[in-house]
Amino acid sequence: MPSFTLIFLAALLLSGLARLWLASRQIRHVAAHRDAVPADFAEKVSLADHRKAADYTVAKTRLGMVNVALETAVVLAFTLGGGLQALSGLWQGWLDSPYSRGLALIGSVVAISSLADLPLSLYRTFRIEARFGFNKMTPGLFLGDLAKQALLAALFGAPLVLCVLWLMGRMGDYWWLYVWLTWMGFNLLVLAIYPTFIAPFFNKFSPLEDQALKARIERLLAACDFQAKGLFVMDGSKRSSHGNAYFTGFGGNRRIVLFDTLLQRLDNDEIEAVLAHELGHFKRRHIIKRIALMFGLSLGFLALLGWLIDMPWFYNGLGVSTQDTAVALVLFFLAMPAFMFPVEPLLSFYSRKHEFEADDYAARHASAAHLARALVKLYQDNAATLTPDPLYSSFHDSHPAAAQRVANLQKAANAA
Repeated sequence: MPSFTLIFLAALLLSGLARLWLASRQIRHVAAHRDAVPADFAEKVSLADHRKAADYTVAKTRLGMVNVALETAVVLAFTLGGGLQALSGLWQGWLDSPYSRGLALIGSVVAISSLADLPLSLYRTFRIEARFGFNKMTPGLFLGDLAKQALLAALFGAPLVLCVLWLMGRMGDYWWLYVWLTWMGFNLLVLAIYPTFIAPFFNKFSPLEDQALKARIERLLAACDFQAKGLFVMDGSKRSSHGNAYFTGFGGNRRIVLFDTLLQRLDNDEIEAVLAHELGHFKRRHIIKRIALMFGLSLGFLALLGWLIDMPWFYNGLGVSTQDTAVALVLFFLAMPAFMFPVEPLLSFYSRKHEFEADDYAARHASAAHLARALVKLYQDNAATLTPDPLYSSFHDSHPAAAQRVANLQKAANAA
């Protein structure tokens, strides 16, 4: 067996086993704390809500364990199982153009992977989410969303893949630099058109009609020197009862979007505090920093692929004898997650750091007490556990634990 095959198998199996072990820790930890609300939340969260959050977390984590096993099996089937080699041979026999073959190969891998994940997605939506009272999705809406996603993939993904394959074949040894520039441009384009083209494809956006809340938000924006094109309410309740708020777009196309479920649950003080937190992400340049990090990582990955693409051991070690650009792309993105697992805590820590900074910004421009109160309500409404396993959280959670955020905000409120 080639040495790279052994390295790949070790990375894939170790990362899979580590994910399963972390998930089992999370389940045991949450279950062990199921029957006692943490002291800091005893007056704010009922025992029934706390137990619901624990049961919801355990159910999602168990499904996640099944997903880890499925993803590992799919990667092995495509690589050492010969699936990718079989698909490559199939399209070589049917299509003459290397670009159409490459597009067909990548499209078929994406389609097969999506079909493999479909049963879990259905179970997540219509069993787990429905069991805990969150799902509002109908089968028709679910299928409609799949069709819309497929259409957007055809409209945007197919031209991008063809462009990448052409650059890889025509731009010489530094093709990866041209592909990186194209990838950056594509992502910036999507950010620019998402608010006005992509998002309305799935949801209805209406101008905020509550004039008192609108005036309050506009005062907050003026105090923070932030320009937004509009304040909109999204019909998130047609899919889920989870609540949220976010900023979208950039430059003169920025919008503030509030879920209708959020407006139903939070009062105006709390909504202002939540939006101040989101403003903190912009004012602290978190969005720009994350985009820069994404572009930096993608440049490094593409440069690595530029070196691997001419190495026979890379293909042979992953069970493929055909060497071409499309095969190299698919192999790289199938194998890379197994080697990236040790980096996940660093990325999660970076994200949690930004959340604390946004909370601090909100505490100075709105009310720390109101934000803390809003967070407790959101944790209740979304059935987010108050007692996650610390080690599991360090790998998987992009937001700090509720106790940490609320304690930080209480310090800010006391200082004020």
